[in-house]
Amino acid sequence: MSEPVHTESEAPLLSVEKLDKSFGGVHAVVNVDFKLKQGELLGIIGPNGSGKTTLVNLITGFVKPDSGAVLYRGRNITGWAPYRIAGLGIARTFQMVRPFGELPAFKNLIIPLYSPRVKKLSGGRYGDRDSVAKDLLEEVGFERDSSVTFKAAGSLPHGYLKRLELAKCLALRADLIILDELFSGLSIAELAGILPIIEKLMVEGKTIIMIEHRLRELFRIAHRVVVLNFGCVIGEGNPADVMESDEVKKAYLGTE
Repeated sequence: MSEPVHTESEAPLLSVEKLDKSFGGVHAVVNVDFKLKQGELLGIIGPNGSGKTTLVNLITGFVKPDSGAVLYRGRNITGWAPYRIAGLGIARTFQMVRPFGELPAFKNLIIPLYSPRVKKLSGGRYGDRDSVAKDLLEEVGFERDSSVTFKAAGSLPHGYLKRLELAKCLALRADLIILDELFSGLSIAELAGILPIIEKLMVEGKTIIMIEHRLRELFRIAHRVVVLNFGCVIGEGNPADVMESDEVKKAYLGTE
C-alpha cells in the first residue's frame, strides 16, 4: 500500500462535520464526523443498513442533511445540487450501475467529457472526444478497439459496467472519487484486474473514498477506514487496528 500523497498544505480536502439525517423514524446518519486529506484512500465500512450509501448521498448532494456540514477545500458545499458538486471535481459511482443502456459503451463518457469542468480544465480544447473516451475505457481495462467498446452499454457484463462507472469519474477529471461498492459482484479475476487501476490512481495523487463489503481487498489498499453501525461512527483508523475493536467485532459478528 502506497503512502498518501499530501500537498504542502495539510488542510483536509474534505471535512464532514456532524452530518445528521433521518427518514421518518429511521435515523440513517447520526452526527458523522471525519476529515480526508489529499491523496488518501478512505474505506467506509459497516453492516448492511449502517448508513454508508446515505452518507455518500449527503456528501454528493443527492440527499440534503437535517444538520451538519460538508466542506470541500474549505468551501461549504452542504446541500448543493449534485451537478454543482461534480463541477468542483467530486465524482461518484453508484452501487446499482446506471449506464445509458442504448448507447455504445464509449459514448457513455461523452456527457462528462462535454462538461463545463472539462471545458475549463482543457482550455476549451476537447480534442477528439470519441478517441479520448476509448482511451479512458482502455485505462480501466476495456480492450482497445475490441467489440466490447462499441457494444450497447446495457448489453455489457457486470464487470465491464463497473469499469464503465469508474471511467465516467475519470472522464470528469475528478480529484475526489467516491466508489460505492465497486468490487461488488466482481470475480476474483476481475478484482485482480481492477485493483492495480485503483493503486495507479493513488500514485497519481487522487483522493478516494470506497464503500465496500469485500474487506480483504479493501484493506490491501486503504490507508484508513471509518466504520458505521446504525448510522453512527463506531471506529476509525488503520484497518487492522479498527477490526480488533470489540464494538466493531460485535457489529459484524453479533454476540453469543
